[in-house]
Formats: sequence, structure tokens, C-alpha cells
Amino acid sequence: MTLAARVAVDVGGTFTDICVFNERAHTLEIAKVPSSPDYIAGVLAAVREVGVDLHDVALFAHGTTVATNALITRQLPRTALVTTRGFRDVIEIRNGTREDLWDAYTDVPSPYIRRRDRFIVEERVDYSGKVVTPLDEEEARQLCRVIRRREITSIAVCFVNSFVNPAHERRMAEILAEEIPGVAVSISSDVLPEIFEHERFSTTTTNAVLSTLVGDYIKRLESNLVSLGYRGDLVLLHSGGGVMTSRLAVRFASRLAASGLAAGAIAARHVGEICGMPNVIGLDMGGTSADISLTYGGETQVTKNWSVDYGHPICFPSIEVITIGAGGGSLAWVDEGGALRNGPQSAGATPGPACYGAGGGEPTTTDASVVLGRLGDSLLGGSMRLDREAAEEAINARIASRLGMSTIEAAGAIIDVVNANMANAVRLVSIRRGYDPREFALVAFGGAGPLHGVALARELDIPLVIVPRNPGILSALGCLLIDIRHDLSTMFVTPVETCDPSDLEDAFSVLEEEARARLGAEGVSEEAMRLTRSLDMRYLGQWRSLNIPFDSNGGSNAHLDHAVREFHVLHERIHRYRRDDAPIEVYRVNVVAIGVIEKAHLGFLTTGHAPNRHASQHSRPVWFKRGEGPVETQVVARSTLSAGARMTGPVIIEQIDSTTMVPPGLVAEVDEWQNIRIHLSSKE
Repeated sequence: MTLAARVAVDVGGTFTDICVFNERAHTLEIAKVPSSPDYIAGVLAAVREVGVDLHDVALFAHGTTVATNALITRQLPRTALVTTRGFRDVIEIRNGTREDLWDAYTDVPSPYIRRRDRFIVEERVDYSGKVVTPLDEEEARQLCRVIRRREITSIAVCFVNSFVNPAHERRMAEILAEEIPGVAVSISSDVLPEIFEHERFSTTTTNAVLSTLVGDYIKRLESNLVSLGYRGDLVLLHSGGGVMTSRLAVRFASRLAASGLAAGAIAARHVGEICGMPNVIGLDMGGTSADISLTYGGETQVTKNWSVDYGHPICFPSIEVITIGAGGGSLAWVDEGGALRNGPQSAGATPGPACYGAGGGEPTTTDASVVLGRLGDSLLGGSMRLDREAAEEAINARIASRLGMSTIEAAGAIIDVVNANMANAVRLVSIRRGYDPREFALVAFGGAGPLHGVALARELDIPLVIVPRNPGILSALGCLLIDIRHDLSTMFVTPVETCDPSDLEDAFSVLEEEARARLGAEGVSEEAMRLTRSLDMRYLGQWRSLNIPFDSNGGSNAHLDHAVREFHVLHERIHRYRRDDAPIEVYRVNVVAIGVIEKAHLGFLTTGHAPNRHASQHSRPVWFKRGEGPVETQVVARSTLSAGARMTGPVIIEQIDSTTMVPPGLVAEVDEWQNIRIHLSSKE
């Protein structure tokens, strides 16, 4: 019998979301449960809440914050670093930069591996890969004995110039395995075989500190799922916008450090695709943070240098997402200068906003929305009651009394501040990258995104806001839309004018052989493998490079010439200038390996005649603009809206996982995919 169900679970800071898609019945079941300090307990609670039988599940996909939160809280297992003599402090010296150039007083967070656990060994390979000093194996075995006495279970091996000749790193890993059985070893030539010691060492040490932690988490989760009847592979979402099986997740654990962020960006791209919008900005506003992503021409933007803690980069390709502390649970506070702030501190799942009635006394964004009538007296379909009086008391005590405002004025100011913070984040991923927000649609999702989407669109002149069918669990849904993916690269620093296409082809072939091996190890058939090539290119003498698609097979000067033309165009769009007469060099070659997996067919097309009227449950006063009084507003259950429904604000649309606000005068309509489209432009 063919298994029918596909399950995706996304763990957030406040809620854990689950969606179950049944291929036979073509139905989608969703649930939200409070997140637990024990992430696995939250996952299992979500499975119980939705009532899915794991015996009938074909795929279990998981986006997790376990790696991200471990790096943030520094609750990491003790890890060692073995490196070349003279390079012990590379991860502490870094590259000398600061997150804020003008702040000389804030220290960069300390490395994940303490200095006393960084060991040196005699060896040296030069820039060309020639062995200058052989690895001192006796010294290597001596330091193994020290590491063993310290009961260290994970080790990073980072030798200088190993990206061009990995022989010494591989031999060191063999010695470690012989002397310390069962130890987890991450070698930089395997994790990130690229130039620049700081970035390579940092990525590898991050991988090492997470490997055992991620491994233990996966082992416990898989054990629990098996006990409930699941027999398939657990696949985990990684930062690059794909999934990988648990076996590869342990080997490349640092790829999970942005696991939860990528799903939302992928899902926002999917919503734009079915709506015919190749350019979308994703606003994923949850309980703790807001994640902003950008898709241009159907392609989600990717970065190869990102970090959880500034100064400790992770250089795996990652979907570019800007995260700020602007969620429903973000705390509103007044600073020493008397200015109103919002976030990044959060009330989290416990105790949560004051209106939750769970002991929280600090005012939050959610409390402000309750006071303004934008949220009613309950959430999660009535299972969570909201206390308006507690919200008013918190805002009065901490904000209104200090700023000389009424409760309503203070609540409106809290909303304005959080909206301004998110608008600035959108400008960072759009305007500062050379993109015009007026050419995009805003996909507003997450538990709180649809409440704030219109305000951001107005601030940035975005003409259309799209609220998906199930905005509160869209990130979890994104896990069902993703293939297995691996990103491989190798250095190839050669001027274009002297580049031999056959050498380029050889470099690609090596990467593609490794790509097929990885996909094969994850059970992907040859027919389901998709390999795509790209080049990182730059003007000769530049520091930063741009990624250019490279369609070639067998090597061709014509393909290289086309890549050069594409580089000039992209450079002009991003940096606002181009130099057609300047020499260009190839910096790196890349291969993206995709293992196509069968996905849920999420076509919620409604057939038959769509009603033009919608049923209203009740109405309540809602404050939309500061300085203006309340407006009596219809409150509509989203379950009553079918494709073709059209309404003019003010309207509040409630559903189990989110609330959508349509201000006065704006037109909202439900499309054939059951997305709500809110039009802000008269041209629409």
C-alpha cells in the first residue's frame, strides 16, 4: 500500500508548527503547539496534537533551531582544534573587522573553542600544495593522548593550505581515529576546501562543535519517531534551501545553523511562483523574530558568508535571510534617553506576552495588537485565551506612564516602532542590494506577519500583499517543497584571458563525481540527480566575487564569454557600475547537486462558482491609525472565504494559525489558490 501522508515540523522560538498533507484525500491538517525547551518534546507534542499515524507517513521533514540556539546560548560540547604550528589563534585574531565600525568598546564574541583546547602540530604545505615539512606523526600521537585525557569527543583539524593538498589533514584524522576511537573529526579540506584561513577554520570549528550535539539530537528524535511507527528517513532542512538525510546532517552539522530560516524563504518563493510573481519579498514574522528574504526572477538570493555570532563566519551557501528581534513576543521598552524601543528581547513561549496570562508582565507587540483590537480575545482557534486587561496594565505601567501617553497611544507607538524596524530590514535586502521594492509583491506570513504586512507595504510602496492560505505554518509547509541538496566548490583562481576551458571542465568533473557520491549515499537514483554549474567571478584585484550560472559541457570559450557578459550585467545591477575593459578572473567553481524527491502537490484550486459574499461572525472596534478613533470592523472567519471572494476594508480575517488585517479602503480578494491578495496600488 502506498503511504499517503507527508509530515513537516518547524520548531520556532514560541511555537512548534506541524502540517500533514494527505496525498489520497488531498487535505492539509495543521497545528501549533507551544515550543518546549526540549525541542523533541515539542515535535512529539505537535505530532500528538494533529493526530497523525506515523505508520502511514512517507516523509518526515524537519526544520530545527537546535544548532542555531546552541551557538547563541554557547551550550556546546567541549571541542578541540588541531592546527599547524603558528596558526593556533587564527579563529581569535579573525580578520580584524567589527560589526559596528564606530563601536570600539564592544568585543567580538569569543571563539567556540577555548585556547587551551587548541593544539599545534609540526607540518607545512605551501601555496602550491608542495609538502615543505612532513606531518610529525609522533607529535600528533602525543597530543591525541592529551585530548583523550580531557574527554573531548569532537575535534576540528585545520591545516594551512590544506585546500590545495589535504594529505596531512587526512592522515591526522586517521591518527585521531586510531588513538581516540569513536571521536568525531571534521577536517577543513572536507568541510570547506577553500582559500582564506579564517573563513575555513571558522566554518570547520563550527561544524565540529555542532556535530556531536546534532548527532545526539537526531539519534533521539529518530528513536522516538521509530517507536511511533515511522519507517522512513528523517530529512532535515539546511541553510542552502534543501534537505539532507540524518547521516549527512551529522557530517555537515553547521549547515543546520540556519535550518529554520530557509524554509520560510522557500515557501515564499513558492507562493510567488503559483501567483505568477517572480519577484517577492518574504516577511516571516513569528513570536520571537521577523525573517526577511528576497526572491528575484524566481531565484532566492544566496550568500556564502554568514554567521550566528559576528566574527565567526559559516561559509556554506545559505539562503540570505535578515533576522531581527521583531516578533509578536518582542518586548517594548523605554531606553535611558526616553526613546521607545521594541526588541530584540522577547517574552518567548514562557511566560509569553502579558495577555497570555502565564505570568508575563512586560508589554509586547502582541499586547499592543490586543489593546488596539487587531487581535480578539483568543488565539489558536479559541484554545488560547487573551487577557486584554493584563495587556493594558503592562503597557500602562511600562510605556504609557513613562511617556505621558494614553494606553491606546502607547500601543499604537509600539506597533509603529516594530513596523519601522521591519521596514529597515526590508530595505537592507532590497534597496541596498540594487532592487526596487515597487517591483515586488510582499508575502506576509508567520503568526504575526499578516497583521503587519500592509503597513510595511505602504512604507515601502509595495503594490501587493499576499497572505498564503495557512500563513502561520508556511515555514513548516516549505519543508515539503524542498529537494535534497548539496553545494560543492573548489578554488580556481585564474584570469579569464588565460583560462583553458578544458581545465575548467576537469574541475567541474571532480566536483560532480563527489556530488553523485553524496546523493547516492542518500539513496538518490541516477535519474533523480540534477547537477548545475556556476562560477564565482570578479574583476582582477577585487576582494568580493559574484556568482554566475555556467551552462557548459565539455568546455567552450563561447560559454566563458557568455559568463563574462553576465558578470558585467550583474555587477552593474548590484554595485551600480561596470568596467567592460577591465580584466576578469574566475575565482571559484561550484556545483549544486539536487536529489529530486517526490513532493506534496499543494494545488488548492477551488472549482465551481465562487461566492462574492462572505459571512461575518461579528464586529469589534479596531484602531488603525494613531491619532484617530476606533473603526467598527467586521471580523470574518477565513474558513468561510472561497476563491473569488472580494471585500473592502476594514476587515479582520481570523484563522487558527494567524490573523490578517485589511485597513479601511483597501480591497482584498481570495485567488484560486486561496491566497488573500491585498491591493495597495490603484493600477491593480
